[in-house]
Amino acid sequence: MQTMDPKTTHLPQVQEPRNDGIPLDLSWVKAVQANTSAIERRAATLPGRRSVKKDYQAAWLCKAISLMDLTTLSGDDSEGRVKRLCAKARQPVRADLLKALNMEGLTTGAICVYHDMVETAVDALRGTNIPVAAVSTGFPAGLSPLHLRLQEITESVNAGAKEIDIVITRRHVLQGNWSALYDEMAQMREACGDAHVKAILATGELGTLRNVARASVVCMMAGADFIKTSTGKEPVNATLPVTLTMIRAIRDYHDRTGIRVGYKPAGGISKAKDALVYLSMIKDELGDRWLQPDLFRFGASSLLGDIERQLEHHVTGGYSAGWRHAIG
Repeated sequence: MQTMDPKTTHLPQVQEPRNDGIPLDLSWVKAVQANTSAIERRAATLPGRRSVKKDYQAAWLCKAISLMDLTTLSGDDSEGRVKRLCAKARQPVRADLLKALNMEGLTTGAICVYHDMVETAVDALRGTNIPVAAVSTGFPAGLSPLHLRLQEITESVNAGAKEIDIVITRRHVLQGNWSALYDEMAQMREACGDAHVKAILATGELGTLRNVARASVVCMMAGADFIKTSTGKEPVNATLPVTLTMIRAIRDYHDRTGIRVGYKPAGGISKAKDALVYLSMIKDELGDRWLQPDLFRFGASSLLGDIERQLEHHVTGGYSAGWRHAIG
């Protein structure tokens, strides 16, 4: 089967220059539209248009693991749970399966935790190239005072987080207050310093795909290194129509500015077959360059367990029970 060099591909080595942003261009923002019916038709055809089997499927599933932000964001998170999750990030698939696949050295893209678990995760991942991402800025609602949200970013960075997942103020989008959204995003970008910033749009609460597209453009203008669908706490999280809308905004931004911005779908992606659909969409719409950890991530927890089951089936010919592939 086709394999990847674990020294250069598996580990999330940031290569893409930071997005320094551009001045807010309201004429560009107001010109952004989204043909909802066409987007939905295109998204509906994707699962049946791309199919990979056998060795190729196993290779794509290993790629999906290398692009995964392994996440725990529960109110009952403990140091023990986070340490177990970090151990899973170091070796996401059983050693015998990785050896059979010639994929030793495979890791997840990052670990994503609440601020108070950052130091625990950093310590557990010491000696690896796996970054820790912290959800900050009053996650998931993002309604605490701005100065407190900025302080939370600073403290997460000081604790060792290399990536910060921030949440935007949804009302700025719903009210069309693009200047306020731009200013907020720019301040959060500045507070992150050298840490990469992922802007969570909470797309399930933005009302329309046009709002999603415009919010994507404004956050990129303000310096977001990634745009991300959801907190995972909304009633509707990542969907294919939302993904298509956001990655086409990324493509347009790159065409106009030459700046590549990353994309992270999060929430609701729990099956290996779904991950394959997302990867094929990225390949079709953005190209192979976006299939690297510095430009694409899955926000996931249960997804890894299903992928491991599929890889075991590929190697052994039999499916195992889900409980044999616990992630935490």
